[in-house]
Amino acid sequence: MATLTQDSAPRRDPRRWWALGALVASMLVLGFDMTILNVALPTMARDLGASTGQQQWMADAYVVVFASLMLPAGLLGDRFGRRRMLITGLAVFLVGSLAGSLVHDVTWVIVARALMGVGGALVMPLALAVLPSLFGADERTKAVGAVSAASALGLPLGPIIGGWLLNHFWWGSVFLVNVPMAAIGITACVLLLPETRDPASPRVDAVSTAFTATGLSVLVYAIIEAPSRGWGDPLVLGCLAASAVLLTLLVARERRSARPMLDLSLLAQRGFLLNTLAATLVMFVLSGLMFVLPQYLQAVLGHDALATGVRLLPMMGGLLVASRGAQPLVTRFGARAVISGGLVVLAFAAFLGSRTTVDDGYGATALWLSVAGLGFGFAVVPAMSTALGALPRDRAGSGSGLLMSVRQVGSAIGIALLGSLLASTYAGRLDTSTLPRAAAKTADDSVVGAHVVAARLGDRALEASANAAYVHGMDLVLLVSGIAALVTALLAAALLPNPGRPAEAEHEDADMAPAPADAGQ
Repeated sequence: MATLTQDSAPRRDPRRWWALGALVASMLVLGFDMTILNVALPTMARDLGASTGQQQWMADAYVVVFASLMLPAGLLGDRFGRRRMLITGLAVFLVGSLAGSLVHDVTWVIVARALMGVGGALVMPLALAVLPSLFGADERTKAVGAVSAASALGLPLGPIIGGWLLNHFWWGSVFLVNVPMAAIGITACVLLLPETRDPASPRVDAVSTAFTATGLSVLVYAIIEAPSRGWGDPLVLGCLAASAVLLTLLVARERRSARPMLDLSLLAQRGFLLNTLAATLVMFVLSGLMFVLPQYLQAVLGHDALATGVRLLPMMGGLLVASRGAQPLVTRFGARAVISGGLVVLAFAAFLGSRTTVDDGYGATALWLSVAGLGFGFAVVPAMSTALGALPRDRAGSGSGLLMSVRQVGSAIGIALLGSLLASTYAGRLDTSTLPRAAAKTADDSVVGAHVVAARLGDRALEASANAAYVHGMDLVLLVSGIAALVTALLAAALLPNPGRPAEAEHEDADMAPAPADAGQ
């Protein structure tokens, strides 16, 4: 993203570190918002009567909007002022969070999540873009690292904070916690940040933005609806066809544009394309697992929300450890070997997890979660770094935006596809033959609903059937994830270029200094 002050030495405002603190707080909120909802979903499913499909939408509404608007959000900041648009993004995020805490209907929760996605898409790219106006070159790397690390730190904090809030307050508290943090960020931006803009930046293409948002939304809708309607249902087929048409129109429009918002010509760079696909596959699996696991830990194993958050930490810990240790291995063995090895480790963890039975305790789960976290980290960090290292320096900004957008698309499809696989498998295995029609529908909708029905009727057999059906569905999700990771590992080993010699590794490390901290976004 171009800035007028990128290489200038700004006046050393003594308040700049306070401003950085506010940006760090804003990014911390966005970081833990990516994982805090996963822990809350079982509680929300019980209190709101949400089906698995509705839970998928509560998670995906944010991600789909975020992925669709992140690129145009950066351009809006360039043209109309980064400070102004950052404040706008924080305000929209605050309003969405406040609305989410006050509503009592699933549909309005989904709307609130989508509104939060609009705010998040404005905040994420612009929080980094305003730093050059505050810090000189000698301090800028430290500032970028602090902002990036805040986002990464939010990943493990999300389940813990969410679990604690749910144990003491109602489910809306996982939204309300964002309000004071966003308000502090707005106040600091108003008082401390100077305004910068780049009038020469490309105009925001509203038509391409609409094609992106609508195409992704219709695709996700089709995937989520398919388990209940069937893949041959006319509505599902119509949505899939409409999504294909809209995304094809997007590609055609962007290819004809002299200054495209979505620079698809970057995908002609083999190293960028293959590494982007590897990073996207990792986000596909990670997002799917973060949707599936909390319901297993809460409904099947019987842990409360805080205990569930704590029990997700082995995966987050493995991811953060690997993200810090990946670069030395890349320097020694090359990016191709580390990425392929990380995907193999991820596949092994998924295959190990796919052997889970309803009688297993948490110990076995903690083991494969830790291994999975290591695989995630060793695959995604060098894949991101090498992807950007494959680009000319003058296109690093547009390449970074495209990479982040494609990864978010992978997250959205992971939640939709793996969640739908779980939902269809669970409903097919659950025995509701002795239940009244209304009770059977509630039990079919989600494992949490089945537990509510079983508790109301005193039906231990239904509870056992629901647990067994859910574990079987989770095992199938893990098996599919493992196969996808293994196939991607083989393709990476065969096709990826191998920039790992010391000189090249140093070049890539300089280009992607904040990448390890962004590993889980």
